Amino acid sequence: MDAAAERAATGSSGKGKRRTGGDGHAPLSSTPARLPQRRYRQTIQKLDLWSVLKVSLCFYMTGLIVTVVAGVVLWVVADAFNVIHDIERFIGDLLSSKDFKFLSAQILEGTILVGLVIVALLTILTVIAAAFYNLFGELFGGIEVTIVEDDIGPRV
Repeated sequence: MDAAAERAATGSSGKGKRRTGGDGHAPLSSTPARLPQRRYRQTIQKLDLWSVLKVSLCFYMTGLIVTVVAGVVLWVVADAFNVIHDIERFIGDLLSSKDFKFLSAQILEGTILVGLVIVALLTILTVIAAAFYNLFGELFGGIEVTIVEDDIGPRV
């Protein structure tokens, strides 16, 4: 029920009376008066390729760093529990080799090199995708975004 209908039903003007919930208790949250909102409609028609390159390179390099650090931590934990030795022995039995060993430094180096190649490829693909977006943005007008700005009032 809105406030006018409630006043008409109870026969009071509503002044000085506190609104309560359906069970007679005070409401848990009081809603302040709505402050004005400003709405903007913006169209993203073009992406700066240099900015896309910088952001995607930072994003993918961060992903590589996190992956390598997580891999090193897992390797150290597995080595502490002799899991690496058990795997080396199992592969040695499969290959009929008694001295099969993983070379940790070479595995780490190879992982980083493969990761850098993947970072380069993904960065190039992201820039190409942004270039295609720019092309289609010119043809079809881009993406419309509605931005709502709430005025939250003065800070206390």
